[in-house]
Amino acid sequence: MNAIAQDAARQLETAARAARAAAGTIARAPSPVKDAALHAAATALRARTDALLAANAADIEAAPGLTAAFRDRLTLTPARIEAMAKGLEEVAALPDPVGRVLAEWARPNGLVIRRIAQPLGVIGMIFESRPNVTADAAALCLKSGNAVILRGGSESTRSAAAIHACLVEGLRAAGLPEEAVQVAQTADRAFVGAMLRASGLIDLIVPRGGKGLVTRVLEEARVPVLAHAEGLCHTYIHAAADHDMARSILANAKMRRTGVCGATETLLIDAAIAPSLLPLLVADLRSLGCDFRAEERARAIVADLPAATEQDFATEWLDAVLSVKVVDGIDDALAHIRRYGSEHTEAIVTRDESAARTFLDGIDSAVGLWNASTQFCDGGEFGFGAEIGIATGRLHARGPVGVEQLCTYRYHVIGTGQTRP
Repeated sequence: MNAIAQDAARQLETAARAARAAAGTIARAPSPVKDAALHAAATALRARTDALLAANAADIEAAPGLTAAFRDRLTLTPARIEAMAKGLEEVAALPDPVGRVLAEWARPNGLVIRRIAQPLGVIGMIFESRPNVTADAAALCLKSGNAVILRGGSESTRSAAAIHACLVEGLRAAGLPEEAVQVAQTADRAFVGAMLRASGLIDLIVPRGGKGLVTRVLEEARVPVLAHAEGLCHTYIHAAADHDMARSILANAKMRRTGVCGATETLLIDAAIAPSLLPLLVADLRSLGCDFRAEERARAIVADLPAATEQDFATEWLDAVLSVKVVDGIDDALAHIRRYGSEHTEAIVTRDESAARTFLDGIDSAVGLWNASTQFCDGGEFGFGAEIGIATGRLHARGPVGVEQLCTYRYHVIGTGQTRP
């Protein structure tokens, strides 16, 4: 291990031991105290808007050559700062997940057994570029009784530090330990490696970012991982779709914010309606600045569409580019999604309820939508106040990760003097 890696490991161990000590206090903190910290942090975010914008401007200036999508993810605006503050308040308004009775049953021997929700402990959050994740992750971890160590992208270090200062102000105001929410003091990648090896110090790693980050975490982690999905999302326009609805939904799903993981990356459209509807969809999106990659059948309908390669359908564009394919019904659409999708979010637009049910039952993704934009899978739209990614995988929670998903459970067993025979 070289000197840089050793220094990162020491920093991580110091931070993690402090976080574990704080986690005990946060786990036992009454809900009104945690909520007071979140409200005070929201107040601080609003009061320090100018300082946050200045820090963010310095981050952007220090990172020239950004793509439009990356710049959008990195940028803070007054509206986005207000959204962060509201997110903290919305998390505070949620029921406290800690101490919930998840199940209760009685045994023939008279014992009563209760399954009780409890915090995980110390969470390590690794994310890229989007500084608002600092506030979202801290809020969800605090509400669920966990401590958190945050390591954001090197491009957003100043922004994350300014947001963290507001969170610390909230913790202080509520009399909670500042070490409950920590931000890595180094942008060196060695710190990420130290987090991934911190078995016994960190209880769960949550990566939020591109495929490269998630792959590295899954390959190197010696700590349990709640994996965040790459956002290769599809919108399927079924033969029974309302054309005006389809046009409105697709324009929003692709172009509202192209750099978020809930943005639609591939349009699948039924052959039965493609000749009449696809030209309108292309015109709508072109007017918004979108480019395309289309397979042969789509190009036979709209001749000037650029040709798609095999790799294009496996690409999460995170930009104003849309892959397009004409399909022969639901089974064909589902086969394409199974081959190229990332199990994040898929949508169907149709007036046929039976078709919608078949599609939703046939996907293996964390979220399926019927007659709604895939962009609802970004930014806490599920009523969780905030979310720290879309979890995928068959062996753990799936979908947006909120306060309930950041709890585990223990058992309380109540007897009346029983002894084991």
